Amino acid sequence: MTLRHIRIFLAVCDNGCNVTRAAESLYMAQPAVSAAIRELEEEYGVRLFDRISRRFYITEAGKRFYQYARRMDSLSGDLEREMHDWGSRGVLRVGCSITVGTRLMPGYVTHFAKIYPEIAVQVLVEQSEGLEKKLLHNELDFAILEGAIHEAGLIGEEYMEDSLQPVAAVGKDFYPWQVLSPQEFQQQPFLLREKGSGTREIFDRVTGEAGFFIQLSWESASNTALIRAAASGLGIAVLSGRLVEEQVQSGKLCPVQLEGLQFRRQFRMVYHQNKYLSQAAREFMAMCRDEGKKKTIF
Repeated sequence: MTLRHIRIFLAVCDNGCNVTRAAESLYMAQPAVSAAIRELEEEYGVRLFDRISRRFYITEAGKRFYQYARRMDSLSGDLEREMHDWGSRGVLRVGCSITVGTRLMPGYVTHFAKIYPEIAVQVLVEQSEGLEKKLLHNELDFAILEGAIHEAGLIGEEYMEDSLQPVAAVGKDFYPWQVLSPQEFQQQPFLLREKGSGTREIFDRVTGEAGFFIQLSWESASNTALIRAAASGLGIAVLSGRLVEEQVQSGKLCPVQLEGLQFRRQFRMVYHQNKYLSQAAREFMAMCRDEGKKKTIF
């Protein structure tokens, strides 16, 4: 068995067990792909795919083989990147959720670059859900996410506590730190992040456990859009306290509270359990831990 066999097998799996599409993605002839699969099956004496009506269907043995094959391909990719980047002293691929990317990551990267100017930091800002999948496929070294981890095989290290802060327009309807009863809270139009985001997940979980029915007025992937909508009096936005800190201090937004409920969560540094963390990654994560000791106003 060679890495070539591994990558051909993975290509077949990743293309819906379609040999033709796998061959096209690898720029190979279809018979060569089929031959590589047969060689693997003959070497181990097991069927990785059932052939039914000219279609491939992965077997239980094939599913188990896939787990090891993905791990081996990931380690091989790590080796290639480490050696290719050795002369430039390293490339660090960091993912972060939108809230972290908006408020925390710019400062992290700027501070890190001053200490380690030879390290190139590549940042991807995306929904937590998408970042977890990229970690599984070794497209990132690690990511900073908000809320719970959903994919098996990922390790999350809590490093900073955060809380969501409901905010509204300053005016006659609300006064700063007003405590709303559950009935008053549910009567408000809400401006929320989109499904799949860590912010929305914690809001839905807390309100769901309390048995609340929420009136959704706006749904957006843009924190800026929600902040502006709240400032315009269109409803209550529920965002990270760090995101709205400046607007609250300047009097542009009015923080409110919900009687008996808090929207607390943890920011986590997340990586694959089999991922080799380079020195650059470990240094960046250590910097994040130091930043996590700093307290926000909320």
